[in-house]
Amino acid sequence: MSRPRSNEHRLVAHVDRLGEQHPPIELASVDLTLVDPAATNDRFGHVLDYMARVELEVDRNVLELTTMLPDPPEVDRHFYADVWQPQEVRHGQILDRLQVELGRPPAETDLTTVSARLRLLGALGRIPAVQDVSRMLYYLTGQATERSAVLAYGLLHDGLHELGEHAVAETVVAPIRAQEPGHHAFYVMSARGLAGQLAAWQLWLVRRLRALSFGPVGVNDADQLADFGEVMTTLGIDRDLDRFATMVARVETDLLGAAGRGLAVPPYVLRAFREAVELARERAGR
Repeated sequence: MSRPRSNEHRLVAHVDRLGEQHPPIELASVDLTLVDPAATNDRFGHVLDYMARVELEVDRNVLELTTMLPDPPEVDRHFYADVWQPQEVRHGQILDRLQVELGRPPAETDLTTVSARLRLLGALGRIPAVQDVSRMLYYLTGQATERSAVLAYGLLHDGLHELGEHAVAETVVAPIRAQEPGHHAFYVMSARGLAGQLAAWQLWLVRRLRALSFGPVGVNDADQLADFGEVMTTLGIDRDLDRFATMVARVETDLLGAAGRGLAVPPYVLRAFREAVELARERAGR
């Protein structure tokens, strides 16, 4: 009985440490000086647009969380309201300023839409055992999102240096990337702690719902899936898609039993990434 409590204490300490060591990035610390705005826009403009939108839509993500988790653990609320949301929104504001500097329009965001599926999960979540299923879905989505972000920001950082845009690489992308691993660690710790408390039927339901609902970060329709495919293609992720999917889904593969079935990655993860690249290529061909 002491194990869940011990994990909760570690989570609280982790979130407190994140808040203390990684406050929202100061706008005054950002240097948006560009050596060649046209070249940077041509190569990475659409990537920055996608990333800015995803970061700014964290406000909607919090609305979704409060809908699907009517009574979350206090540490979860502390994390997403006091640490994650302020940090991520600031990331979006900085990236949006950068793309405006490139001559692009500000990101178009959806900050209010909550799907019927999440509303249903929230209604059912008043049953504690069902809310635990929703919590596991939240943790798995969060860890995949943050792992994707760390990898993508790393590639963007290197690409900007290749273009000679050292100021932006070091004062915009590097500080943003530095805050993502702490978020990832929270989701991984939470998922591992909860997994040991779930019954067999709850884990089965998590697997089924995850397979039905998985989508790359920021994707809500086919156009955005193609946009995500363009981001992966620009960053070179499409050249080793299996490896990217494996790194993004490593925790999920372990906790949901895919590794025990001889799978390096759940098939729905790889399928979603491949479809994104295919849609991007089809759109480019048109």
